Amino acid sequence: MKKILIYGCFVLLMAVLTTSCHKFLDVKQQGAVTPEDVETPENVDGLVIAAYAWVAHEGIINQKMSPWLADIKSDDAYKGGGGLSDQTPWYQMEVFSLVTPSVGNNDGIWFGQYEGVSRCNAALTALNKLDAGSYPQKDTRIAEMRFLRGMMFLQLKKWFRWIPYYDETVPVDSIPKIPNHPDTAQSDLYIWNDIYNDFSSAAANLPETQEEPGRPTKYAAQAEMANVLMWMAYEEDENNQVKTINKQRLQQALDLLDNIINSGKYHLNADFADNFEYTMDNKSPESIWEWQYTHDDGTPNGNLNGGTPLNAPWWPPYFSCCDFHKPSYAMVNAFRVDKDGIPLFDNYNNADIKNKDTYFQSNEWDPRIGHTVAIPGIPWKYQQDLLFDSSASRDPIIYGYFSSLKENVEAGSPVLVNLFWMWNSKNETAIRYDRVLLLKAEALIQLDRYKEALPIINEIRTRAANSTGRLKFINGKPTLPYDIATYQDGVNCNWTKAFAWKALMWEDRLEFAMEGERWYDIVRWGIADSVMNDYFAKEVPRARSWMKDGKFTKGRDEYMPIPQPQMNYSYGLYKQNVGY
Repeated sequence: MKKILIYGCFVLLMAVLTTSCHKFLDVKQQGAVTPEDVETPENVDGLVIAAYAWVAHEGIINQKMSPWLADIKSDDAYKGGGGLSDQTPWYQMEVFSLVTPSVGNNDGIWFGQYEGVSRCNAALTALNKLDAGSYPQKDTRIAEMRFLRGMMFLQLKKWFRWIPYYDETVPVDSIPKIPNHPDTAQSDLYIWNDIYNDFSSAAANLPETQEEPGRPTKYAAQAEMANVLMWMAYEEDENNQVKTINKQRLQQALDLLDNIINSGKYHLNADFADNFEYTMDNKSPESIWEWQYTHDDGTPNGNLNGGTPLNAPWWPPYFSCCDFHKPSYAMVNAFRVDKDGIPLFDNYNNADIKNKDTYFQSNEWDPRIGHTVAIPGIPWKYQQDLLFDSSASRDPIIYGYFSSLKENVEAGSPVLVNLFWMWNSKNETAIRYDRVLLLKAEALIQLDRYKEALPIINEIRTRAANSTGRLKFINGKPTLPYDIATYQDGVNCNWTKAFAWKALMWEDRLEFAMEGERWYDIVRWGIADSVMNDYFAKEVPRARSWMKDGKFTKGRDEYMPIPQPQMNYSYGLYKQNVGY
């Protein structure tokens, strides 16, 4: 049983009922929770835990900003499931042209994240009224709540761009008066600044280590400060187009990333697989902050990951549902390497998968594909006695025969809960050290210090090369022909700035494939239009006729529309995003 102290149970603080000789109108409503009840050292932790609970669970899938929903907007993944009519809004999102402000499954993301913000603000309001003498944890708990609030606003910002930001000092009746896109706004940097300040305040007051799993540290906050600065560095105009790269912000991000690296508290796992195994929950030296999930914790089902229960294969008796989040053929092709063991940058997607055996055995592969993609005939999630089967694909004519591995667990795993939807309680690492390293490499390249990025990228590739121990059949043979080499300037590449940038973009894609990073990277870099339209042009002839509607409109589709219900609730105060 996984034991953690911060878990997803909503804590209800009951009022203490007393009797006295008050006048009738002064009698306290019985069974109600008042601000006075929770603004005490004894009870305030209930509000703090309620905020943590929302980060972990975040409601049902349509109210959780699940990483895989960003994946289906990239060239890494298909929606999957039982055809185009199964969760049609996600199909509309992946082809872009069918998205309108009324598209389904979009308002829930707005609603869910703002509910999380509300929980953080409720906790902060109570915490601010306490005296540190009676509640010594006050400053640390405030920092934790600002970190969580920053995380929620960050997800909203990356998905919608123009959002209303507010903190705990804003009266509830004033929140509806906050515009998402003021007429006076010259850019959206003021929103980024507010989010940055949440993380900066958190970093200033959080400890370097926490005794209880799930509570963020100073380094987790600094990592998110750097993340925000990397977004701010690629300054966008009103039409979502990157107009300049701010090198001062890149340097600020680099300083923060170096601070995390130089702390000596984190390092890469020896095996890439350890990042995606439940046995490494709260144990990985690569994990900087994890979303906490529980199983068998005394509640009916535990606090399970609300973002991934649809993503297991359709594979009775091992998994009953639902085969969403399917690796794209383009993404699988991206793992091919040339005779020197480096990526096929320019022609990687020229191969068609007509005969699986011929295709996989006639190419050589970056080992990370074995940790990312379930391939028929190859062991499922390192279970050598269980070969993944083509029958596990629910609608292979539309979505092919591959399945996603990283968010899933072994068949029969003790953290798997079959409620038809296949829930699991494996933690989700929100901030990993490999991301810190690659963000540093990116900043160095953009600062024209690209030679310094070479050993960083090679460190990531060396770890990938050493991560084949679990990628074997039961007889000990490798599951695929694996090969990967480090970049050697003047030997297998010419390490110019242009080549370094190409290598960095490729490394990001392979390292974080099927983790939701790809979409945000291509938006942040300003290349989403060319990437996605090239992808659609390649996919339609591959019997992906349903992608005929795939069209990325530059200046519109970088961000989702403000949900129409929110536009209606604002009574004309909100501005719709450009192009919708």
